[in-house]
Amino acid sequence: MADIGIMGGTFDPVHNGHLILGKQAYEEYGLDAVWFMPSGQPPHKKDRHVTPAGDRCAMVKLAIGDFPEFVFSDFEVLREGSTYTAQTLALLKETYADHNFCYIIGADSLYEIESWYHPELVLSGVPLLVADREYGQEHLPLRRQIAYLTDKYKARIRLLHCGGMDIASQEIRRLAAQGQSISGFVPKAVEAYIKSHQLYLS
Repeated sequence: MADIGIMGGTFDPVHNGHLILGKQAYEEYGLDAVWFMPSGQPPHKKDRHVTPAGDRCAMVKLAIGDFPEFVFSDFEVLREGSTYTAQTLALLKETYADHNFCYIIGADSLYEIESWYHPELVLSGVPLLVADREYGQEHLPLRRQIAYLTDKYKARIRLLHCGGMDIASQEIRRLAAQGQSISGFVPKAVEAYIKSHQLYLS
């Protein structure tokens, strides 16, 4: 049985914070690999333009190219229509019965998770590895949220002790649209791809 961490998301664009989070999960929990899985049609982002899947996948492949522990997965992108995490996790367990999966998320997602499609299936389906950016301080709100979800959904939630990067894809898109530097926020190859394909320009 291989232990696989799933890094899901729009990755619009993938950035260094995603890589730090994946690396921490891989090392802290002794995973065999971390699969970076761009979403197809994210149902919660219908109110904004999402960069075509081909570009988002290309950027992920460039970002993880130097990390043998990271694997690109088109499992969600190849599915038709809106892709929901609950469905993806169920399909993964069916398709790869010889793997143990866990789902890697940021702390912000843990506060929003009850608004997801069938959160009970996500929370009871696989263990969640949650980034704790407040490591070193006692982050009581996060501890309370974990206790609440564990009690209500029998969730298995583990903390990832990483500072991470205080940068969001939305901010990177804003900087790129204004012609400002995004160096340091994304891998060099991703920065070059965004420039050469003129992504995020207003």
